[in-house]
Amino acid sequence: MAGRLRNEHILVTGGGRGIGAAIVEKCILEGAEVSFIDLEEEEAKSLLKKLDQDKKLLFVKGNVCSVEDLKRLCDSAREKFGSITGLVNNAGRNSYADPVTMTEQQWEDVFDVDLKAAWLTAREVLPDMITNKRGSIVNIASVHANMTYPSMFPYAAAKSGLVGLTRSMALEVGVHQVRVNALSPGYTETFLVKEFFERNDPSLREKVLDVHPMHRMAEPSEIANCVAFLLSTEASFVTGANWIVDGGLTSRFAG
Repeated sequence: MAGRLRNEHILVTGGGRGIGAAIVEKCILEGAEVSFIDLEEEEAKSLLKKLDQDKKLLFVKGNVCSVEDLKRLCDSAREKFGSITGLVNNAGRNSYADPVTMTEQQWEDVFDVDLKAAWLTAREVLPDMITNKRGSIVNIASVHANMTYPSMFPYAAAKSGLVGLTRSMALEVGVHQVRVNALSPGYTETFLVKEFFERNDPSLREKVLDVHPMHRMAEPSEIANCVAFLLSTEASFVTGANWIVDGGLTSRFAG
């Protein structure tokens, strides 16, 4: 349904590639003005060129773990498009380790991006939403918050925390008509998943497909479609929820 985000100003973190880029594109197609932040300038510029929407799209290079960069992003976004009505905390990071060998720095790097940055960014945009008595925040979590396997230790822990943050924040700001939801994708055709398969047995990809009821992984656009719904007024009574979008993966027993 095109146009469901008309008159909305959506901010997206990690919007330069993968699921983030698909979310940026979907929001533009649905009529929103979009501001996004990413560390990878080259990929972000490719997205800007592809969408060719200078009047409706703003890119700011920066680090979501930096309070200064987030303030710069929000100031630039408000200057160009006005109040922020939607936020997608999409930026994510993993460090493949186990609880014995991983370092404190690895732990902090993952938790800073996957959990702390979601709060820092929400802290910047919530004043707009509270003042205007409307807004929607979507935190991109993961099925690893519900079920996981070895080598995903810090990532699964951080994404579990993000789901908890979502529920808690939804209770705090609901009185202001601000909604907060999590969306937990399963395996999705992105650079992060490709990297994971490259680090493991090459046959793992086929094994993963075999346990999916639909025998395929999600396309980034399919995740973006669900995000657009949660950002829109069609989801006006949806808050504090964790939407699992995994093609039925978590519905089955192992094996």
